[in-house]
Amino acid sequence: MTVAAAALTLLLTSTSHSGAAEPAGPRLPLGDADLVETRSSRTPADGVTLTRIVRGTEPAPPGEINTTTRGPWVVNVLTIDPRRADGHLAVTYGPDLAATERTTDLVRSAGALVGVNASFFTFTANRQYPGDPVGLGLYDGRLLSEPTTDPTEADFVLDARTHRTLMGKLKWFGKVKNRETGAELPLEFLNHPPVVPPDCAVPAPGVTCASPGDVVRFTHDFAPATPSGAGAEVVLDRKGCVVRTATTRGTALAPGETSLQATGRESADLLRVAGNGCLRTTSRLLDERGRRIPVRDGLYGVNGRYRLTRDGEIVVPDGVGSFFDRNPRTIAGTMRDGRIVLATIDGRMTTSVGTTMKETAAVAHALGLRDAVNLDGGGSTTMSLQGTLVNKPSGATERPVGDALVYLEGPYRPSRA
Repeated sequence: MTVAAAALTLLLTSTSHSGAAEPAGPRLPLGDADLVETRSSRTPADGVTLTRIVRGTEPAPPGEINTTTRGPWVVNVLTIDPRRADGHLAVTYGPDLAATERTTDLVRSAGALVGVNASFFTFTANRQYPGDPVGLGLYDGRLLSEPTTDPTEADFVLDARTHRTLMGKLKWFGKVKNRETGAELPLEFLNHPPVVPPDCAVPAPGVTCASPGDVVRFTHDFAPATPSGAGAEVVLDRKGCVVRTATTRGTALAPGETSLQATGRESADLLRVAGNGCLRTTSRLLDERGRRIPVRDGLYGVNGRYRLTRDGEIVVPDGVGSFFDRNPRTIAGTMRDGRIVLATIDGRMTTSVGTTMKETAAVAHALGLRDAVNLDGGGSTTMSLQGTLVNKPSGATERPVGDALVYLEGPYRPSRA
């Protein structure tokens, strides 16, 4: 494996390509050794192979879905060979970042050939902003959501120009600085509703709240309006100069405008730092080794939970609880020769029982994935070809999700061109 250009510090395998049309590797290490396993493949585009693997032939008893060794399992594997394909991968979301859309609709509206669900997102934790990514959200060079500090987050970053990829736990640091006074204020989040301390929800007139709050940067991509409530908000123009300030939060942003929101005692700090001047925003995205990742056109990234394989070795930890039990799963990874794989494993059904985290890593390894991460799964797991379902989601209907990894035919073109 070689190291990609230092400017992006993205990892890409570069050994010679064997010419195989589908993922190499042994039979899937799921269930009993005597299970029947069948594979069928089709080629929806040059360099793109879609393989369906079915292991086991008899439906599982409903009460044994989480324990049976007889399966069945249904796995759909999309393999993209950058050496032969003339398209590129990208990440897309709906009308705004905080909304949700079905994967099939995201594939269709992007004009993509195929796609899978991607990031973990807020979902039911915030019904007003359900699509808000819980972790990294990087869209054609626009960092709209920062990686969390959760050590289980495993991010998948790709360069649509070069097809290079990076996997790992990314870090982010941000701050704003008044260009005239030099006053600074750390940024804590990007495009996430700030938390209001309970004793600051209804501050007394003339009294500054003493409890710590949040400082968040919003772009017009987030939603039709920024979150409303107690705190302070400063709206900036394209040059970072103050357009307006308010001692409450919530406003509509025009294209090119951004805003800074603060809650708790940081509300007064924000108004003091901003004044009526111009602010310089600093944003640094770092890889696992602390190297800066230049955020530029063509760079995309989504968040997952847990690395499955690293340098060809299974690295997923032991764990207990529903997350580690058998569930539908979505996987993103790369093979030693540079092919990129997106896979779904159907689950929670008698016709496909799903996989534990350990089983998911074993599947990734068997598919030949040198490096792989576990993306959002469960009811979110969806694969769509030209806006039509490929897999069978576990819910009664297809779940709307925050964003999707999609394959677009043709060379990359900047969305802001």
